[in-house]
Amino acid sequence: MTTPPPQPFPYAEFDGRPATEEDLRIPAFLGYGHFTAMQVRDGKVRGLALHLARLDAANRELFERPLDGERVRGLVRHALDGAGVRDASVRVHGFLSPGDEETTVMVTVRGPARKSAEPHALMSVPYVRTVPHIKRPGEFGQTYYARLAARAGFDEALLTAPDGTVTEGAITNIGFWDGTSVVWPDAPCLIGITMALLERGLPGAGTQSVRRPVTLDTLSAFGSAFLTNTQGIAPVRRIDGTEFAVDEELMARIGRVYDAAPLDA
Repeated sequence: MTTPPPQPFPYAEFDGRPATEEDLRIPAFLGYGHFTAMQVRDGKVRGLALHLARLDAANRELFERPLDGERVRGLVRHALDGAGVRDASVRVHGFLSPGDEETTVMVTVRGPARKSAEPHALMSVPYVRTVPHIKRPGEFGQTYYARLAARAGFDEALLTAPDGTVTEGAITNIGFWDGTSVVWPDAPCLIGITMALLERGLPGAGTQSVRRPVTLDTLSAFGSAFLTNTQGIAPVRRIDGTEFAVDEELMARIGRVYDAAPLDA
């Protein structure tokens, strides 16, 4: 397997103060909420504005109230200071406890992570997330199928609709290369921050980026494929029985576009 095991969360804050046992009952017993995950390096994040916009949009949809980006920015900075780190994996969760007027913001900090650059093998599974455009905790289906794929010797699950339409990876977005363009599946999914940064940056680097339907029975039309999430970018070597070449030049080009995205404090 190429995906490292998840690290425990050694530090958490609720609204800017260290989490108590009572605080932690909120995520333990209240599954209705949303979050974003980011990799922090030297106190900076790529696509921070996109993370803040994601949190605000989800909060408005779930709780009918905004979530101020500057408040979130300050809480993340405070949690990093509390943990005493500048490099970290950070998650920002939004919850609204019964009777509360303001969203509770939980920030968790753990060690930094980077996605393995080894070519990945994916197992297609019949699963489409409910309200896929909102990133939320406790996704049973994703975890179930990811574990099923791991038991079968794959690195990740590839989520598909009943008609075989490809949507997204269990914890990633997937892109395909048709020889002229990067093709993102045009299907309900969570638009990841790394995917969004690449969609924004690829045209300026001379590479077309398009969205169009992709199905399991059309995979052979693509020469290569890759995965993206907040931890990085990795090539795909196989989906079920369909093999893909690892296009080193394409991966280097995509990597340069991602690295060129500015880091925000």
